[in-house]
Amino acid sequence: MIAYASRTGNVRYIVQKLNLPAIEITKDTVIETPFILCTYTDGLGDVPAVVQAFMEQNATLCKGIVVSGNSNFGLDVFGLAGDKLASDYHIPLVRKIDLRGFSKDYEAILAFYNDCVKEDDYETILEVK
Repeated sequence: MIAYASRTGNVRYIVQKLNLPAIEITKDTVIETPFILCTYTDGLGDVPAVVQAFMEQNATLCKGIVVSGNSNFGLDVFGLAGDKLASDYHIPLVRKIDLRGFSKDYEAILAFYNDCVKEDDYETILEVK
């Protein structure tokens, strides 16, 4: 499962390209299955409030974090929300993606998903849409 938050549409685009079971989160969303969190970076490196509230309730089942950012704001803040979440919750940072990313980003996420998250009732995903 992919749990995601998208403000500009970049994260939603990434999730759609992955072609995995997914849910767009709210602050009240509760998930009862292992998942990868896909989020954006707010401001200059902040974790979005909706994501912070979601993780406070769901972090125990989060297996990895993918973060989208914009490297034009500087590498010191690029995808910093992902770094903060990974550090705060001791969860692997799977990938930092610049805007909508590239095929190699999607392939790395799918490989992590297949190794660490895939549930028995979902088939292994080998291709990106």
